[in-house]
Amino acid sequence: MRDALGIGIASGAYALSFGAISTTAGLSLLQTVELSMLMFTGASQFAMVGVIGAGGSVWAGAATAALLGTRNALYGVRLSSLLGIRGLRRVLAAHFVIDETTAMAIARESPPDSRFAFWATGLALFTLWNLGTLAGALATHVLPDPKVLGFDAAPPAAFLALVAPRLRAREPMAIALGAGVVALAVVPFVPAGIPLLIVATLVVLLGVFRRESH
Repeated sequence: MRDALGIGIASGAYALSFGAISTTAGLSLLQTVELSMLMFTGASQFAMVGVIGAGGSVWAGAATAALLGTRNALYGVRLSSLLGIRGLRRVLAAHFVIDETTAMAIARESPPDSRFAFWATGLALFTLWNLGTLAGALATHVLPDPKVLGFDAAPPAAFLALVAPRLRAREPMAIALGAGVVALAVVPFVPAGIPLLIVATLVVLLGVFRRESH
């Protein structure tokens, strides 16, 4: 419970920046709140409003969000056998399948502990993430420019924090640098949001090619 609340509080603080950035990107207060309630996966939400805020189309933003969200489907496959949830509770459980709940669940040593960790983290995160989103969105009515408090720096800083532990070997570092170079190279020629889709497609093709070669 302590770990679940700690994650929830940290994510709630992070959600402040999402609420502020979403409304300044052009989404209404209601749209911002609904996005957190219905999508409920931070990376995809930031990606979507980032594309829209940069002038990209809603479809490009949605495609980018969906691409980042595909990992949750893989988490679901693992958690389905681990948690053993049945009936209508599976619908609610599916909504809670994100990075943090998965990490908390698989770190436990017994199925009952895994189920408790999953639900405790999911409920804490959902509650505090949505409260943080609402507070951040409302704050833009008082402070229209989120850059004043550094909210605009929060998403890239968080993404770097997530990626950094995976860049300790040469191969992941090379892939990350190559992806960055490709993204920067195509930025002047394609609409906002498309560079990420191009890079992701190339990385997937690289993974398929390497698997076949082995």
